Amino acid sequence: MADAIIELVGPEELPEIVQLYNQIFRPARDLESFRRRYLGRYNILQLVARIEDRPVGFFLGFELKPGVFFAWFYGVHAEFRRQGIASQLMEAVHSWVKQNDYESIRFECHNQHRPMLHLAIALGYDIAGIRWDPDRGENLVIFEKVLS
Repeated sequence: MADAIIELVGPEELPEIVQLYNQIFRPARDLESFRRRYLGRYNILQLVARIEDRPVGFFLGFELKPGVFFAWFYGVHAEFRRQGIASQLMEAVHSWVKQNDYESIRFECHNQHRPMLHLAIALGYDIAGIRWDPDRGENLVIFEKVLS
């Protein structure tokens, strides 16, 4: 198991996160698409997972509505998967969300991202629904966990 350092980072680190996002996901996104998504959002949370000062994973999220935090993106570089980094990121997010008085956390996941589906279920998330993603032409599974 990797022992990543999870860092809370500010808006100045967004270009580094976008670069990491584009190494992990397709289609690629530009910096402005992330900035647009953040417009009007409250309590934006950005975390970076580092191993030996190399960014290997990230988390992006924000308040969805009062009491509910939305985990927009989790990502771990393929070279560093299956080492517990996503779990470390999720634990850090859960801790921050609890400290900031949210009642639950929600995220969406494409059905083909099986490792993330398994991790969500292992960490006690419930399937709260399914919604159609018109951009990708696929269903998204909606997960939610009530924090105690």
